[in-house]
Amino acid sequence: MIELPADDREPSPYTGYTRAHWEAAADALLAAVEPYATPDRALYHFPGDHVSHSGHLSDGLEGYARTLLLAAFRRDETALGRYADGLTAGPRGVWPRIEDRGQPLVEAASVALALRLTRPLLWDRLDDSVRQRTADWLTDALTAEPWPCNWELFPVTVGGFLQEIGHESEQARKAIDRGLERIEKWYVGDGWYTDGDGRKFDYYNGWAMHLYPVLHAWLAADPALLDLYGGRLEAHLADYAHLFGADGAPVHQGRSLTYRFATACPLWLGALTGRTPLTPGETRRLASGALKYFLDRGAVDERGLLSPGWLGPDEAVLQTYSGPASPYWASKGFLGLLLPPEHEVWTATEEPGPVERADEARSVPAPNWLIQSTRSDGLVRVHNHGSEDVRYDPYYTRLAYSTATEPSPSYDNSVIVVGDPGRSGIVPLGTGDGWIASRHTVGDGIGVTSVVLAEGAVEVRAHLVSGAAPGTPVRITGWGGARDGVRAELLPAVGLSGTLTGVVGEGDTLFVALARLTGDTDPPPLGELVSVRAQGEGELRVRWSGGGTARVRPAAAGVEVVVRR
Repeated sequence: MIELPADDREPSPYTGYTRAHWEAAADALLAAVEPYATPDRALYHFPGDHVSHSGHLSDGLEGYARTLLLAAFRRDETALGRYADGLTAGPRGVWPRIEDRGQPLVEAASVALALRLTRPLLWDRLDDSVRQRTADWLTDALTAEPWPCNWELFPVTVGGFLQEIGHESEQARKAIDRGLERIEKWYVGDGWYTDGDGRKFDYYNGWAMHLYPVLHAWLAADPALLDLYGGRLEAHLADYAHLFGADGAPVHQGRSLTYRFATACPLWLGALTGRTPLTPGETRRLASGALKYFLDRGAVDERGLLSPGWLGPDEAVLQTYSGPASPYWASKGFLGLLLPPEHEVWTATEEPGPVERADEARSVPAPNWLIQSTRSDGLVRVHNHGSEDVRYDPYYTRLAYSTATEPSPSYDNSVIVVGDPGRSGIVPLGTGDGWIASRHTVGDGIGVTSVVLAEGAVEVRAHLVSGAAPGTPVRITGWGGARDGVRAELLPAVGLSGTLTGVVGEGDTLFVALARLTGDTDPPPLGELVSVRAQGEGELRVRWSGGGTARVRPAAAGVEVVVRR
């Protein structure tokens, strides 16, 4: 557990977290890891049997690099002095070499970034021989081949530091130019990147794809680069701010969720560089809400360590590359400590985030998401009609995610045809005023065109199944894995029995269900809030209790939606 200081200022109606709370949290995390350093302080081996696919030695380097990053944001000279000891031993043969597509390349970026951020406090105080060995070890990152994803930015980050200190400057420049050029093909507009080829949209946008280019541009004092990457960050934050629940919870979607409050990183980055659409009070509210959410719910164990998991140990959110120290990329969430105490982001009163201001169904065209939020219960839901991985991944492939649920083994938020919950080849079909649509493939030759309409907490989910033989069984699932106090509902509307199952008829067949995820204690019956009627030729008429209507015509080739408020 982490004990934070009491604050003598007027209490905030939100988290009440000040800079002192963030400093105390950073100090406690740094103090807790110190007993797990090797005698030479070059490696940090945390307890437990879990080992990443990179092996025990690489995991120890990960422990050093990621906690060094936290010490760098904290700018604590005593802590940095301990990490200076590790630099004396690590590059001398303790640390594994940086090679093509190897985990040490990732950790080299954290080491280089930390050294660049704290140069007068750490690097400039090292002996010449230590500096030379460290720079030589880092140099391999300039030519090591990254995986074709956010990894392309690790040579950029190392190159930025080496160029600054005048070590292999030309090679460093080439690495920077190469990495920044490679990520361009993954920029899809409106502040959104896909993490490599395909359509992989998640928090890596903020804690990787934006973080490294923007910080590099800012540290290099390059106005042209900062205009480019800072402008993209600002556009991204306009959507990103909507992905946090009133309790601070991020939407439970994507890879590497064990990084937890690293979700605060791009919020601080916008404030640090002046490239943000958010007010200072809103920035601190959202960032502090994320930190508080995890600290209050068991992310830190009785030893003060971040466990591999989410709200405590949870192997479901780990990947094969996750080691015992992987959660310490959460260190990125402390980026805000680079802002001085007098900065307005620390002195302003916390302000409500988007979910606390009004109900909204926000279209996000780049990833083809619809962000549905409700003020009364503070829940945020993302209807995913554009993000997928190359394989079936429950954290990318489901139709919806939220701040109050997690993907379940029983295939929540899915269309299951002949027992197959697969959803591949997602084709975005657009998003608009309270609606979103896509087409995907289920098995061999079977397609599903999906349309979701949302108002308040209510959803109308329509799925047109094409290419399946008459009599093919279909099952629709809704929200699963909801936390205490949150109710998930799913009612049949068209083509479905009370068990949410149906069969394909002659030709394309429409299945419609009403869904709701709510934390309200006594909500009106779901069936009273919306009515749905199917008409000839696959047309669907929707009428909301508030008077709005929608006409939907899904087809295998596309969809037509007309909304009237």
